[in-house]
Amino acid sequence: MVHSPLRRRMPAALLATLLAGCASFSPDGGFAPVQKTANERIGKDLVWARSETDRATLDRRVAELLAAPLTVDAAVQTALLNNRGLQAGFHELGITEAERVQAGRLPNPGVSFGRLTRGTEVELEWGLHFNLARLLALPLIGRMEARRFEQVQARVAMSVLTLAADTRKAWVHALAAEETVRYMRQVKQVADASTELARRMERVGNFNKLQRAREQAFSVDAALNLARAEQAQRSTRERLIRLLGASGEQTQFSLPERLPDLPKEALPLPDIERVALEQRLDVQAARLDVERTAQSLGLTRTTRFVNVLEAGFVRNSSNQAPTQRGWEVGFELPLFDWGGARVARAEAVYMQAVHRAAETAVNARSEVREAYGAYRSAHDIARHHADEVVPLRQQIADENLLRYNGMLIGVFELLADARAQIASVNAAIEAKRDFWLAQADLDMALIGPPAPSAAPGPAMAAEAAGNAH
Repeated sequence: MVHSPLRRRMPAALLATLLAGCASFSPDGGFAPVQKTANERIGKDLVWARSETDRATLDRRVAELLAAPLTVDAAVQTALLNNRGLQAGFHELGITEAERVQAGRLPNPGVSFGRLTRGTEVELEWGLHFNLARLLALPLIGRMEARRFEQVQARVAMSVLTLAADTRKAWVHALAAEETVRYMRQVKQVADASTELARRMERVGNFNKLQRAREQAFSVDAALNLARAEQAQRSTRERLIRLLGASGEQTQFSLPERLPDLPKEALPLPDIERVALEQRLDVQAARLDVERTAQSLGLTRTTRFVNVLEAGFVRNSSNQAPTQRGWEVGFELPLFDWGGARVARAEAVYMQAVHRAAETAVNARSEVREAYGAYRSAHDIARHHADEVVPLRQQIADENLLRYNGMLIGVFELLADARAQIASVNAAIEAKRDFWLAQADLDMALIGPPAPSAAPGPAMAAEAAGNAH
């Protein structure tokens, strides 16, 4: 029997490569980068509840946050801790890491056994086979799966930031809707008083039916607008509840009395496009996708001519001959398929990824410009309402009150002015709401594509306010 040096070295080489290529699970399941993103971008804590103990700890933290009137920061923190959809998304990290670890391990070796008879001769053959092609491609496959895992981490981080932005906007909608309801109730009280006064004046002959009907029509419209505003309040609050992941007693939280005050000046952001391209997670994900596709193209070219390659050890024994030992290699000959089609497909996929990355960058720059323009306009409009419209209406109301006390105008003129003043305050509330929504959209545009706002409730409240004029 001849003992080949190659035969002696092959098991050791295979074992060393196998051990080097084995991937392992990370201690935190790949959650640390997601936590870091949440902390750096929005300054909030993030916890992955993977046990009942973790869930109980989160429930206690959420109860503390909901005990006081819910500020916007507390609302965002509550959503990040309590939203079950977000927690379900975290498990995508565990799924992808398991696939990454699995891809970094060789498939189990194959064992073959054969028994042949020729008369009285019995021949036994067994073999142990390894997928040598998979072994050679293991480093490239490992890098590809690592890139994919990074993409999943970026996608989960984006879902965290999106939930934070949606919660912030839902909080603004809900609080603005509550303020609108309060002012609509004031309009209703004024309308009821005007209607009752008109009815009494008609009874004593100082009003005709047309005048009384006009005042009654205003009261009917005020009641309708109040109903719309109350429905908007319920709708926006329920959306906030869903994003918070609240249920049971958690839904009984209270909100502050009013929206935050406007900043004196809008933020100057001269390099906003450059900042967006550096920070946006979708741009970073597109770059990773291009790199991963390039790695895939390199793998395709490497395995173009050797599609299936196996190495194994063979032992052949017979009851009438000495035992045979050795090794064998099997592979496909590229006689018909030289892999050109697969390489062409990989190159097309790569160029597709390049163009999509470029499109993502173009869209990012446009979206951030649009968001900043909306932010500046919303600030100017809200500031105009706060500094000009509302004070002017208050001045008019004060002057009319003096004239009413001097019996220069009647009570209906005073009530009409009160309606106009309330409507101006309502419009100021909506302008302030729109500014904080634009602020949330701008913050989101700097880190990812802003989601369209879908809240019909406040639109109803805006219509109600408009009808109050």
